[in-house]
Amino acid sequence: MKKATLATMLMVCCCISAFASSDKKDKAPKQVQYNEKGEIIKTGLNFGPCPAVAFDADKGFQLGALLNIYDFGNGSTYPTPRQQWYFEASFFTKGSQLYIFNYDNRFSIPGVKVNAAMVISNDKAMDFYGYNGYRSFYDYEKMEAGLKGDSYLYSPYYKVDRFSALLKCDFSGNIWNNKLFWLAGYNLRFFNQKPINRTKINKGKKEEEMFPDEEPTLYEQYMDWGIIHPDEVGKSVSSAIRLGFELDTRDKEGAPTKGIWATALTTLAPEFLGSTFPYYKYTATFRHYVPIVKNDILTFAYRLHYDGTFGKQAPHYILPFSNCMGIRYDKDGMGSYDTVRGILRDRVVGLDMASYNVELRWRFVNFKLWKQNIALGLSAFSDGAMVTREFDTSFMKTVADFENEAQYLTAKNSYDCYMSKGHAKEVPHISVGVGFRFIMNENFILCAEYGLPVGNLHKQDGAGAFYINTGYLF
Repeated sequence: MKKATLATMLMVCCCISAFASSDKKDKAPKQVQYNEKGEIIKTGLNFGPCPAVAFDADKGFQLGALLNIYDFGNGSTYPTPRQQWYFEASFFTKGSQLYIFNYDNRFSIPGVKVNAAMVISNDKAMDFYGYNGYRSFYDYEKMEAGLKGDSYLYSPYYKVDRFSALLKCDFSGNIWNNKLFWLAGYNLRFFNQKPINRTKINKGKKEEEMFPDEEPTLYEQYMDWGIIHPDEVGKSVSSAIRLGFELDTRDKEGAPTKGIWATALTTLAPEFLGSTFPYYKYTATFRHYVPIVKNDILTFAYRLHYDGTFGKQAPHYILPFSNCMGIRYDKDGMGSYDTVRGILRDRVVGLDMASYNVELRWRFVNFKLWKQNIALGLSAFSDGAMVTREFDTSFMKTVADFENEAQYLTAKNSYDCYMSKGHAKEVPHISVGVGFRFIMNENFILCAEYGLPVGNLHKQDGAGAFYINTGYLF
């Protein structure tokens, strides 16, 4: 925790310094103007670079950097930027990489907001905990034994090798009073998902810590049991159009303190558009920001979210993604920072999933530093999610799929044993936590948060997690 706190402080200092340096490069001093809240009205380009440092036992050390660029023009739109860019590049010592480029523009095409993104993720140790939440068993005792050195590291059992490349472009336009908008976009994603590479996963580990070659991963067992069709393993393409509506009455986008932000959209990925396996999904999200103490001091915020699937099937590699449009891009859910903080990433996956987030946000200080508007905030939250419609995890193989009956019986017995350990039914996965935020110019936001699973089955959701990230969750 001390190392994470130190990393957060270094990131904050780096960002303030970068913003201040960009101001000093102006050829002539500009007269500082203030809005009705006493904030400095930012103009021109503002830069926010930060290092990205983390550690994962399977991925290794993360070393990278991110950069936010905001264009406020003459300041007439502050705190909303005219356009903004986001760049991130991260590398992990065991071979994983992450590259993100995001661009948002709302003034080049009159009345139309444009967002484009390109994301490349090469994850050698992507989380895979099966489907249907608590119906899929998580062996926390073996995980703990491996971390204590009493056994080999068991975490690769819940990993998969996944390469993903996303290219998307979204548009939105005004329908009514700049509060109700239409949404339309195109989303192209390439997948190459397969079992882990044991050589890379075991790289740098002591012999007694290495994941054994004879131990199958959960993903390999799902393949062996026929739950995951062999045609869906390896390279696949998702080519989808998205259509929807958005209601947005927020007072500001980066750190809203009042208003409603609601979206409803459908994702259509038919075969004739180029999708390897067609699927059709829908998403609905309602967010509400209620000011308790005015001047942005204390805000109550909550989000209700639902991801659903039309029909009874969808390719397994699509199921973890929570669909969205605009400046954000699809990320894995439910679990981890972007959905349910403190819960294992991708712990709650099914055909349909529901989630909630409730948060109390307190800005305890506002000040000016090096011509920047700075605020510090604390938050307390509770998150939750559950599978509301299950993915079919029946044993799909027959004796004819194996070389002999003995192999069939071995696979069937392992399936029965695994399924018997899962909970009888799915119930909500709930976490609670606290967070700290550093807010600069209402848009550049650094956060440090800790979430902890609660409830009778909390050990099935992991031991909690600490996050260093950017922005608000919603």
